[in-house]
Amino acid sequence: MISKEIKILGIDPGLRITGYGVISYQNQSSRYIASGIIKTSNTEGDLASRIKIILTGLGQVIDEYHPEVAAIEKVFVNTNPQSTLLLGQARGAAIAAAVLRDLNIFEYTALQIKKSVVGQGHAAKVQVQTMIQRLLNLPSMPSTDSADALACAVCHANISHSLANFGVGNRMKGGRII
Repeated sequence: MISKEIKILGIDPGLRITGYGVISYQNQSSRYIASGIIKTSNTEGDLASRIKIILTGLGQVIDEYHPEVAAIEKVFVNTNPQSTLLLGQARGAAIAAAVLRDLNIFEYTALQIKKSVVGQGHAAKVQVQTMIQRLLNLPSMPSTDSADALACAVCHANISHSLANFGVGNRMKGGRII
């Protein structure tokens, strides 16, 4: 049985660097399309400018590659509440870019992503990079931010295939979880 090809945008949100990765998924097989980073560190101290760069940059990625869905990493609460808040704002900009282009958004924890790609939830960054390189047959190891974004997309491909059989999902449409 041949299933429809779907393009998945993976997003690793960050206020200084936001990673993105686009893959194609069909018949339980993932294929690399593109990846990169959106860097905002040139506008130190100006939160509004950084948010705009993320929103605009991801909008351009979506317009160029036309993914059907976006998968984004959920924010974890770390020891610094200010850092968590800033990361949440970068994540909000990334979600807004996808919502403005009517993409369904799926959310995954770092644990889910690493477990799906590497096989263990506490994998090191280099393990994620290595597995992404192998899984997508990349000629070289991607940067950590690109690898994390591609891992998010691969996680969605892996999990959505299983969930589709049960009619289950954790996604947002138009800003609402459905």
